[in-house]
Amino acid sequence: MNTKSDKNLIERVSEAGSALVYILIAIALLAALTVSFMEPSSQQTSSQNTFKTTSALQGQIDIIRSAIQECVLLYPNGDSTINTAPAGSDPNPYVRYPINPDSTHYSSATPGRSGDRLVRNMRCPGNPTTANPYDHALIFSGGTGKFLGPAPDLFDDWQIYNGEDGVFYWTKTDKTDAFVSAALEKLDEKFSECEADVIDTSDAPAGAKDLDSNSLLTCPANHLCFRVWVIQNEATNVYNGDAAGDEAGCP
Repeated sequence: MNTKSDKNLIERVSEAGSALVYILIAIALLAALTVSFMEPSSQQTSSQNTFKTTSALQGQIDIIRSAIQECVLLYPNGDSTINTAPAGSDPNPYVRYPINPDSTHYSSATPGRSGDRLVRNMRCPGNPTTANPYDHALIFSGGTGKFLGPAPDLFDDWQIYNGEDGVFYWTKTDKTDAFVSAALEKLDEKFSECEADVIDTSDAPAGAKDLDSNSLLTCPANHLCFRVWVIQNEATNVYNGDAAGDEAGCP
């Protein structure tokens, strides 16, 4: 019996077996890589869109909050001439904070009423720019060096409420892309409970939902709204809670 030949044969068989194992491992790794590149491509795109949307909204939220806080710090007495009664004005506004840009308070101001509630048209009360006490400079303008860019893709421009319930600003969208809802949920997680909420009217029995106790504002039917509070009157404010239901106990 040729033991040396048998030994060489066994070694060759062993080497072939080892090589086969390595080949199988390589095939398995190649298959895993193929799956990772092929199957989750839509998931990767969705994740990227979620992150992009969340970051864009957060950036504008921070700019708006900073502008409002600066207004309050620079002019702590606000504006005692703000008229709280006529239609068009928010009832019982907080006079230290920017009021509705379409308020009748600005009827005799220069520039006049904006015709909308857009945050980009906010003015800081307490800083009259002329002898007319109703004239206030825009917060976002070339004169102040502060600018608020267009709303993120798929969302409407931010609007502001200043009235009996407190002060908040919000944006809305009627888009149904899955990443939009995911982005708002992630954004909501960045805030304390009751500081912000996601309002979903896509399956609301009554459609639109009120944003304030006087029914001046609503989150329209078939929309997602995201609201950030600046100050709250817990005795009257309407708090819808976020879609996940983890803030349902807010006043």
